[in-house]
Amino acid sequence: MTAMTHAMLKGSNVPLDAMAVRAVLRWTPGAGVPDVDASALLIGADGRVRSDEDFVFYNQPRHPSGLVRRLPKRSAPEGLTDTIEADLSALDSSVDQVVIAASCDEAAFERVTDLRISLYDAASADGEALAVFDVRAETGEETAVICGELYRRGDGWKFRAVGQGYPTGLVGLATAFGISVDEAEAASEPDPAAEPDPQATVHHQQPGPDSQATVQHQQPAYGYPQPSAAPQPAYGYPQQPTGAPQPAYGYPQPAAARPAYGYPQPAPAAAHAPDPNFVLPPQGPQFLRS
Repeated sequence: MTAMTHAMLKGSNVPLDAMAVRAVLRWTPGAGVPDVDASALLIGADGRVRSDEDFVFYNQPRHPSGLVRRLPKRSAPEGLTDTIEADLSALDSSVDQVVIAASCDEAAFERVTDLRISLYDAASADGEALAVFDVRAETGEETAVICGELYRRGDGWKFRAVGQGYPTGLVGLATAFGISVDEAEAASEPDPAAEPDPQATVHHQQPGPDSQATVQHQQPAYGYPQPSAAPQPAYGYPQQPTGAPQPAYGYPQPAAARPAYGYPQPAPAAAHAPDPNFVLPPQGPQFLRS
């Protein structure tokens, strides 16, 4: 007898007979439709992950226990698929639920068409879906959506259709369940191992002989005074002497420069020496012969 597929509404739940399940996300690709990624979070009784290892996604596709894993994407006649597989019966008793989510980085879910989650018995490769839920964005701005959750009820498990969205993407979803997110990676800041930004190189490194920074320092910045290796004359203002002093025309000159015509000139030092043959002539009436 073929099991009947449950078409679920948001908030509804269904008991599961299968203890190992595949949760398949499917959507229709097309122009402008972003890629969708499936992920899973293993949640404890307090509503949070027990550690960061309880987050299964594209960068960590397999839980350390091996009981929850992300399968490769596939192209099917109905569209593209991304799958989470979970062995519920073998999970540690501290795991209270497994949240199945979808995220897209390029755009919001308003541009994702025909998003659906289908739940299958993992032991049956070609069996009918146990449950299907058509996921619709509530505001259109969501970049991550909880599609459904597998949760314990007594000795068994159930599946609930959720459809709760987050506008903060996979980072916001993970943080809400207690994942420690690296802020630098979450904000898409430059990776320290990545090639440095050329503009940053101009500011923080010494420019090479052919760099743009060197060209910018060599070319004049028009409209602003430029530094000069040799001072240029500031016309209209007294200049600083650069060599032998030049005559300041119209002003008295130093005595050593030229004779000041019309005034007594200083005599050479030899002119003041006494003449050894010099004799004073007789003077006065007392020296006259009678």
